[in-house]
Amino acid sequence: MDNLTPEKRSLIMKAIKSSNTKPELVVRKMLHAAGYRYRLHPNSLPGRPDIVFPTRRKAILVNGCFWHVHKLCGTARIPDSPSWREKLTRNVQRDKEVKTALRILGWQTAVVWECEINKSDSRVLQKLKRFLDA
Repeated sequence: MDNLTPEKRSLIMKAIKSSNTKPELVVRKMLHAAGYRYRLHPNSLPGRPDIVFPTRRKAILVNGCFWHVHKLCGTARIPDSPSWREKLTRNVQRDKEVKTALRILGWQTAVVWECEINKSDSRVLQKLKRFLDA
């Protein structure tokens, strides 16, 4: 059960950003420092991936563990509310659809989870270098 009024909950939900989030900014900063140049949130691609490398045809999706239900992370617990369950399940389904659409267009994707960034920036950078340079 929600302890907030619908108006207060609405204000809180409106404040949640979908792009330029802290985890995304961390990934962008580490990629830039490593010498990679990229484009952000192109309207021309399905799902508007967070970071794209057009000449390499590679896209990086920076996902929040809660919002995208990261099964390997403790913060991905789905609340008991049917509306939350429906919303988060739809997010996961949309993620699959976006990856499939990108693959059909000839793009490769990598996902960076919020918890990965919190644990080790160097591991994330190694993972992304392997993905980008392959």
